[in-house]
Amino acid sequence: MSDEEIVPEDDQAESVAEAAEESAVAKDDDANAKADQSELDTEGDIAADYLEEFLDIVDLDGDIDTYTEGDRAHVSIVTDSQALVGKDGEVLDALQELVRLAVLTETGSRSRLILDIGGHRDKRRKELLIMAQEAVAEVELTGEPVRMPAMNPYERKIVHDAVAEAGLTSESEGVEPQRRVIVSAK
Repeated sequence: MSDEEIVPEDDQAESVAEAAEESAVAKDDDANAKADQSELDTEGDIAADYLEEFLDIVDLDGDIDTYTEGDRAHVSIVTDSQALVGKDGEVLDALQELVRLAVLTETGSRSRLILDIGGHRDKRRKELLIMAQEAVAEVELTGEPVRMPAMNPYERKIVHDAVAEAGLTSESEGVEPQRRVIVSAK
């Protein structure tokens, strides 16, 4: 008899079955990722079509760009006009909800699409990151919690992420539209 280990046929068959199952799971994960990407691309396309019609109706100029980042479709109207942004981005938020409803109507699925107009959200993100850094610095200096101004859910998420990255704790309090972030030490 040889020193090689003899593996019973049942164990060999089980090993082959396990390897095949792992391979199938990996293929499913790849297919799901491609399907997810395809769904996000579809959301972006539906939103772009809706916004092109909208811009024609309101007689405003703007180019539409779409891309995906993470698990969200992003649509941006490139324009110098701030007419569709409104005070504190209120018109932009309302238009984003209309676009999400258009996607829901077409796909039957809820969308988390992000709409930006004239770079407003990008500028606001930079402002929020500075505000979060200032709140973190104040908490680190005083040890006291800092209450930030009221923000929409998207803005609060940006602040929560920045605070977590700095190693502190944050939570939201209040009721929309006056919901705000409270930054505190761990």
